[in-house]
Amino acid sequence: MNDNLLEAKEISKTFGGIVAVQKVDFTIPRQSIISLIGPNGAGKTTFFNLVTGIYTPTTGHITFDGQPMGELKPHEVTNRGIARTFQNIRLFSNMTALENVLVGEHLRLSTGLIGAVLRTSKVKAEERNARQKALDLLEYVGLGGKGDEFAKNLPYGDQRRLEIARALGTEPKLLLLDEPTAGMNPNESASLTRLVDRLRRERGLTVLLIEHDMKVVMEVSDRVTVLNFGRKIAEGLPAEIRANAEVIEAYLGKEYAKTVAEEKGKN
Repeated sequence: MNDNLLEAKEISKTFGGIVAVQKVDFTIPRQSIISLIGPNGAGKTTFFNLVTGIYTPTTGHITFDGQPMGELKPHEVTNRGIARTFQNIRLFSNMTALENVLVGEHLRLSTGLIGAVLRTSKVKAEERNARQKALDLLEYVGLGGKGDEFAKNLPYGDQRRLEIARALGTEPKLLLLDEPTAGMNPNESASLTRLVDRLRRERGLTVLLIEHDMKVVMEVSDRVTVLNFGRKIAEGLPAEIRANAEVIEAYLGKEYAKTVAEEKGKN
């Protein structure tokens, strides 16, 4: 078995004359947490969209779990075992938290049209199991007891957690999180960071993370890849990335470098 769950080779994506991603090589080892960082417009979300089938690469190819992705549609990508959350939360706002998670689970249910119409005992048992699984997932992400609340009525941080629970309902091997701590206070961010780490430790998931909060990135990542203007400009351990001169110049900034230097001086 290949140690890499996902491999992207020479991936490029152009929109007219605009190059959003340029010849990026990228690997995600199994059961790792990899962060993708860079300035706004660097190509991070475009890369997510390429992995999840929303876009097709202009050049290059992606292999997932040993199989080429080709030109799979988003639902086919999800069926393969890749799930994601979005930078701008995309929940079914007028559905309950429980119903949102059940939507994620639907892909893995075996009930067909005839079974749904006849309401066989097998169908009823599958529905009971799905409901219990959804409740368990809500409990796991910290939303126990909130299954009957409408998604739109949940606090912002809970909506982020609900998106993760819905993604987990698809039974993914690879989970893509697009700025999961955006808009959160420090306590909420720390709590979500712990959840991401638990997903790997307890569920064996592989996680690809886009995140602007460098505290989160440095704490949870096994490896960090940096994009700028669609190109990969650096890749390495978190400590290597925060000391990289090109990354500081393009993204982290001199104040961040100064803070890191001061922390080193104290140790």
